[in-house]
Amino acid sequence: MNKILRNSAIIALAAVTAGCSDFLDEELKSQLAPDNTYTSSMGFEVGCTGLYAIARSEYNTWGQSGAFMHNGACAYATQQIATDIVFQSGARDGSLTHYANLTMTPTTLFIESYWNWSYALINSANEVLLYSEKNTNWDYPTDKALYQAEARFFRAYAYRSLLYLYGDVPWVETIQQPFVLDFTRTPKEEVYGHVVDDLLFCVENLPDNPDNVKPGKLTKWAALHLLSEIYLCQGEYEKARKAAQDVIDSKHFELVKERYGAEAKKPGDYFHDMFVENNQNRKSGNKESIWVMQFEYKTVGGGTPSDDWTRREWGPQYHSINQFFKVSAEYGGRGLGQIAPFKWWIGTKNTNATPDDGVPNGIFEDSDIRNSEYNFKREWLSNVDATKGQRIAITDKYWADGWLFPAPTKFFFAHDDDLTHTGSYRDRMKFRLAETYLLLAEAYLGLNDAENAAKAVNVVRNRAKASSVSAADMDMDFLLDERIRELVGEESRRFTLVRTGKYVDRVRKYNTVLRDVVQDYHALWPIPKTIRDANRDVEFPQNPGY
Repeated sequence: MNKILRNSAIIALAAVTAGCSDFLDEELKSQLAPDNTYTSSMGFEVGCTGLYAIARSEYNTWGQSGAFMHNGACAYATQQIATDIVFQSGARDGSLTHYANLTMTPTTLFIESYWNWSYALINSANEVLLYSEKNTNWDYPTDKALYQAEARFFRAYAYRSLLYLYGDVPWVETIQQPFVLDFTRTPKEEVYGHVVDDLLFCVENLPDNPDNVKPGKLTKWAALHLLSEIYLCQGEYEKARKAAQDVIDSKHFELVKERYGAEAKKPGDYFHDMFVENNQNRKSGNKESIWVMQFEYKTVGGGTPSDDWTRREWGPQYHSINQFFKVSAEYGGRGLGQIAPFKWWIGTKNTNATPDDGVPNGIFEDSDIRNSEYNFKREWLSNVDATKGQRIAITDKYWADGWLFPAPTKFFFAHDDDLTHTGSYRDRMKFRLAETYLLLAEAYLGLNDAENAAKAVNVVRNRAKASSVSAADMDMDFLLDERIRELVGEESRRFTLVRTGKYVDRVRKYNTVLRDVVQDYHALWPIPKTIRDANRDVEFPQNPGY
């Protein structure tokens, strides 16, 4: 951890070069260090830009200059696999296998990189906070609090990941000089309290009007959305309810219910429109997004092919059936197919599955537009000239091999100039209003108010043209199913199941690969071996089971 604490300022400033294109156009000096950067409002803008860049590097893979975080092929998928929604297909990558089998150890790839990423972001935020107290050269009287709020948001955001993945972790709120070799694990209840304090500061000091900030910039509403989630982790359900309701009542955001944006005149529907390139930010007409990570395609300061492989994980390797398919932008480019969906939720339409394998549409009603042909590709037609237009059935073998399965088109993304490699480097909706409603419903369930929980869920379901549900229908399992229908692939599914206390139960119920393997301790990851070894002056306890 000490290496991370020492180098994080360098990382934050270097990360500026990978910053978001619409608001990170600063002309930088060749040598950046805290002492010569944090001397003006512009310097703190540069430093906070680095925080945005580190935050989005959570999705890094290997192969490009931006991939300083994971240096592996499928880190994102570790938050989806070994849950209730996907399994590792035959198109496997070795870096995912230990997670798919729940055989992670303290030295497994990604166990350390998620820890390192979190503390790099935390300590870079602490650097901003430390120097902001020293600086007296501000352009506006509100600048100090503004940049402190951005830093404290990202500190809270990083601790969110640490708490979900590792449980008790050291709370660090300043730069450690000299090296500290006796860190202790702070109880997570105490860390959650610090996170709440950070987010409450953000609510008071981040901008109010999302139309007055540049794309990708934080507002108080992003802080309130995250605060609602953290309150749920604490069991503070009334506070969680109020935080979510405040976002909804702000009137700044609304669910997308009409066609808009780049492909509004093409066949499609308004749910699909949210995932079309260039349709994520408010300037496109999307009033549902609360916080959007900026990954623009081939834009200075935008994404690289290795920044976010979400679409490659969810896209099947259809091109492996080369007598029927060639890689095309229409089919989402070259998918990896390393994770494949379970049939129980996605359904078995266009397969040779037996009736026992699942209903044709899984957990979706026929009327639900989230399961429309524009949002899930279930009909695979050959695009090879000799057989063009021929319907190819999704066989059990194709599915198991990762070659062909129903796929969410929300992650289809490819350009003809890079069909084989391109990652999902379009902007990523990190928080959107539909999830706020689902957080509100979760809070009501915690308050034993199923009637109002159903009302919150029905706002989301009615937008999707799904039938309304009653209080009698509403429990945590229904809500978790609804999160799949609305947010599959967008949310970190592991986080959701851990927060709701349903991780082991749902894996045993729906994960046919792991139902006899999963144990209670699998809800947390092990503490990285390197961290425990470096903490030589005090024993740093390992999580149970590892």
